[in-house]
Amino acid sequence: MTEIQMPDNAYDLLLAGNQRFVSGTPEHPNQDATRRTETAPSQQPFAVVFGCSDSRLAAEIIFDRGLGDLFVVRTAGHVAGTEVLGSIEFGVSVLNAPLVVVLGHDSCGAVAAACSALEDGQTPGGFVRDVVERVTPSVLAARAAGRETAEEILASHIEHTVDLLLERSRVLAERVADGRLGVVGLSYRLADGSAQLVTARGLATATPTAS
Repeated sequence: MTEIQMPDNAYDLLLAGNQRFVSGTPEHPNQDATRRTETAPSQQPFAVVFGCSDSRLAAEIIFDRGLGDLFVVRTAGHVAGTEVLGSIEFGVSVLNAPLVVVLGHDSCGAVAAACSALEDGQTPGGFVRDVVERVTPSVLAARAAGRETAEEILASHIEHTVDLLLERSRVLAERVADGRLGVVGLSYRLADGSAQLVTARGLATATPTAS
């Protein structure tokens, strides 16, 4: 592996970009015409970011990256179906990204809707119902473990999503096992822009900071 292909180095690169964003000193790397020309023939992203579709969670902005850096997959509440798993596996097995990030955030509408559905028995109509039902197991698991605050429930959902990816995808699990892939769960704070580590697999130095 080259240095950028190592999971820990990819994570450090991502975290450095977020720190620049938080401090208000973004560099906006790889966003010019030269980079556009360089990446036109092919892509080699250093991370797959699987995040919530929330409009405030634009990965290239909050991690201060540019064209060709991140392979981004987004759904409401970062719920994972087969299309999501296939997309993440593509980023890892075909594009050889050494890092997968599950990116959740506070004030998540999907998590709030799942909590409300459990409390009052009312679930949304249409396909929004499917999103809420996919988040509900995370909320139930959090409450069963005595985790009741919004931050704790969010962390539980992020952890549950990381577990689900590794349980359902042999591609991801095998790459983590042989040291070629790291999978992390991050919790983004809307007010200050920071991405806090919740859980990590396959990284040597990452230490969770969120509940």
